[in-house]
Amino acid sequence: MIHYETKIGLEIHIQINTKSKLFCNCSTQFGNIPNKNICVICTSQPGTIPMLNRKAVEAIVKTGLALKCKINKQSFFSRKQYFYPDSPKNYQITQFNPPLCSDGIIKININNKEKNIHIKRIHLEEDAGKLIHEIGSTKLHYSLLDLNRAGIGLMEFVTEPDFNSSEEVLIFLSKLKNIVEYLETSECNMEEGKMRCDVNISIKKIGDKNLGQKVEIKNINSMSNIKYSIINEIKRQEVILNANKKVIQETRGLKSKNCETKSMRSKENTLDYRYFVEPDLVPFNLKNKFIKKISKQIPELPMLRKKRFMSEYKLSEYDANYLTSKKTIADYYEEVLNFIYNTNKSVNISKLTANWISTELMSKLNLSNISILKSPITSENFAKLILLISNSTISGKIAKIIFEEMYISNKSPETIIKEKNIEYISDESTLEKLCENTIIENKNIVKDFISGKKNALTAIIGCVMKKSKGQANPKIVNEILIKKLKNYIT
Repeated sequence: MIHYETKIGLEIHIQINTKSKLFCNCSTQFGNIPNKNICVICTSQPGTIPMLNRKAVEAIVKTGLALKCKINKQSFFSRKQYFYPDSPKNYQITQFNPPLCSDGIIKININNKEKNIHIKRIHLEEDAGKLIHEIGSTKLHYSLLDLNRAGIGLMEFVTEPDFNSSEEVLIFLSKLKNIVEYLETSECNMEEGKMRCDVNISIKKIGDKNLGQKVEIKNINSMSNIKYSIINEIKRQEVILNANKKVIQETRGLKSKNCETKSMRSKENTLDYRYFVEPDLVPFNLKNKFIKKISKQIPELPMLRKKRFMSEYKLSEYDANYLTSKKTIADYYEEVLNFIYNTNKSVNISKLTANWISTELMSKLNLSNISILKSPITSENFAKLILLISNSTISGKIAKIIFEEMYISNKSPETIIKEKNIEYISDESTLEKLCENTIIENKNIVKDFISGKKNALTAIIGCVMKKSKGQANPKIVNEILIKKLKNYIT
């Protein structure tokens, strides 16, 4: 049986987070009616002149610096010539050589071993429009053109062929997405096409020095599609080589939900895009002052924040990983803790807070398909709920009832407690009577306690809690029961 080695390189297009397009003032807002966000510049009307968006340059430099890239201060744009129906110019304004950023690196962890993924270049370019393919009532095929996306600024990341599996690719893309979201240079929303990936795959016999023939799979916009496209393409190439045939250099696209691909065009010869310097945009020279200013804007990145969460809040690696997986979740967590510590500096409930956010809150938000930024429960109200749990004002069971109401009504936990009269019973005389009656009613459990059975105390506490409908303060109940039950031991 022949064994093969896989080599994978990526070209990742990430939409830059600016309010206007790369070369005009048209909005970049997603979801508007087709062809609303257009003007004479982004539709390439004769005589129009593009104007470079400064914010887009700042965003790509910020991203490059965060990834340890070399910033090429002297830069210019080129025209990349090709015809496609969703590109009104019949060329794309992009960067050829040099790119704005080059020679970056991202470290990923594979089976507890660190691996360097080299980013060859990050360059700035404009996006194309979108074709919507339809079948009419007469079964004639036709296409509709929406140019809302045409001219939006993109960062294109080109990696070296450093990947050997779909697993490595997904780990890298998740990490890149997380870093870019922390930088706030893109939202990276794959469902809205704000992050798309071209995958270049080749396989070769283990031991061969030369790389195999490369096949490109274009415009994949979900992690699962990327995973299964790679797996299927590797299998397809193995079948071809095992039959003593040659893999054809080509571009393929997804054709079905199970990530099978179809040939779009062959690439027997390298395409001649006939790059030349864009005549309507002057070259620009980035000053050291500009680059230093951008470098100061780089926030605490995910790995550093994860390490700080583990050391400062004593969280497990699992909890710290989850909380820092999105900047918005990490921000919310720290907002909650800041409110708690400003209220009571002596408490240490970082773990309790992490548990409630990762389980109760995020489960609810995910089911509702809502971002934590739009959470119905503010960080302040969430902190108040955690404090009520930690100081035993309410039980975990009651806390869940209050939480559900908070999620629906946006009310504070104190308001809900008053409205529903569900606060803990902490009056000792009331609890003593409750414990005495429970002991009288549960003589068998008392016998178990006397005989030394470990679970007996827990069982009788449960009976008290049930009798009080969950409102008895368990801490005080525990103290009272231990005192009273000791009297039965001779």
